[in-house]
This record gives sequence, C-alpha cells and structure tokens, in this order.
Amino acid sequence: MANNTGNTEIPTELKGKLAALDTSLTGLESSLEPLLKTSLSEMSSKLEPLDCAKMDLVAAYAINSLFWVYLNVNGINPKEHPIKQELDRIRGYMSRVKEIQDKAKAPKLDKEASKRFVKSALWQAALKKALPEQEKQIGTKASTSQSKTDNSKSQIWKNAHKNSNAKGKGANTGSTQGQKRHMESNCNSKKKAKRNT
Repeated sequence: MANNTGNTEIPTELKGKLAALDTSLTGLESSLEPLLKTSLSEMSSKLEPLDCAKMDLVAAYAINSLFWVYLNVNGINPKEHPIKQELDRIRGYMSRVKEIQDKAKAPKLDKEASKRFVKSALWQAALKKALPEQEKQIGTKASTSQSKTDNSKSQIWKNAHKNSNAKGKGANTGSTQGQKRHMESNCNSKKKAKRNT
C-alpha cells in the first residue's frame, strides 16, 4: 500500500470507500454522542435491567467493531485476531437477550383457570360414569327396601309438617295451611304411585 517513490496520491478505487468510511464514522459519532455525554451510572439507573443489558451489549459491539475497522485499515487481518472471538461472544449474548425478551412477550398460562378447566372436566367424566352405576344400585335396592323408603318418606313429611307448624305460629296461617295441604297431597300421590308399581 505504501509506495516509496514519494507519490502520496490515493488510488481512485479506494477514494470512494474511504469517503463512505468517513461518512459512516461521522454518523456513528453523532449516534453515540448521547451515550458519551451522560455517565454510565446515571443512564443505567433510568433503564430497566433488560434495557441496560442491551445498551451495554450495543456499546461493547460498537467498540469492538471499530477496532475491527482499525485493524483492517492498518492491514491486519481481523479474522485471525482475537477480536473475532470477542465479537462472536457479544453476538451470543445478544441472542440470549433476544430470547429472554421473546419469553417475556410470550403468552402466559393462567394456572388457576387451567386447574378449574381440568377439575370441571374430571368432575363431568366422573359424574357420567357414576350415574349408570347408581341407577343399577338403586334398581336392586328398590325391591328390597320399598317399605323402608315409605317409612322414611312419612318421617320426612312429619318433620316438614312440624317445621311448618312452628313457622306458622304468629305468621300468616292461611299460606302455611296451603303448604301443608300441598305437601300432604304430594306425599300421598307418591305413596300411591309406589304401591301401584
């Protein structure tokens, strides 16, 4: 690249590339100016931890990329320099930060709602399974315990009759009398239906 003949003129094919490099460095300097004006502790106190990590990674990547360019300008192959491993390491951290950011945005499972869904589904399945079994059990027990159920129903009616009398004292007795008759007729019709079957 250096010519000892005293001719310091830059080849025309490099002039365009150097102009683009100068423009890029000027743009980078204006982009990094807000970061360079404020202290690191002040900036990190204003940011969330994830944003602080992203800022640190961008700054490290920018510095290492500038060193890559410096090595290129000086004629050193940066692919054989340790800077390549450093840039790869920073890219790895950037991908990990992106994964964490994607996990935070992913929809979350409502554990309580899912427990309710599963419990309801299990309850319905158990109920469907239990109903036919109960009907079979009721069918076999019904023939042997017909008299027991009649006695228990008459006992229920007597208890209800006593409760309605107790409630009816001092209250509207006309409505309680109607309730008694209704309960009596209901119970009697059920007894007759059972005897006929």
